Amino acid sequence: QVQLVESGGGLVQPGGSLRLSCTASGRFWKIHGMGWYRQAPGKERGLVGIITSDGNTNYADSVKGRFTISRDNAKNTMYLQMNMLKPEDTAVYYCNADAQFMGVIGVTNYWGRGTQVTVSS
Repeated sequence: QVQLVESGGGLVQPGGSLRLSCTASGRFWKIHGMGWYRQAPGKERGLVGIITSDGNTNYADSVKGRFTISRDNAKNTMYLQMNMLKPEDTAVYYCNADAQFMGVIGVTNYWGRGTQVTVSS
């Protein structure tokens, strides 16, 4: 019913920047909260940050001051601007969203397939 597609991943040097996008499509009424998560090899998936439908954000301590989440509700798209990237930021980055359907109370949670971000010199 809902598809989340991430884009913008790639290889970047330490100290560089990258912007990721996540676009939602499908038969939903509204996308509510959204978030970015990441998973490095051999590690558990962890929170990068979340954003409400009104634009309020929260970030993990490891990315505060370097990463910024924003969204364009008209495009059903969320962004992750990553600056001052470090090798430890290397991971697969996943999009997550809560979707509400027409005439239904409550939301259903969805995940994207992820996009690879590699920070290396």
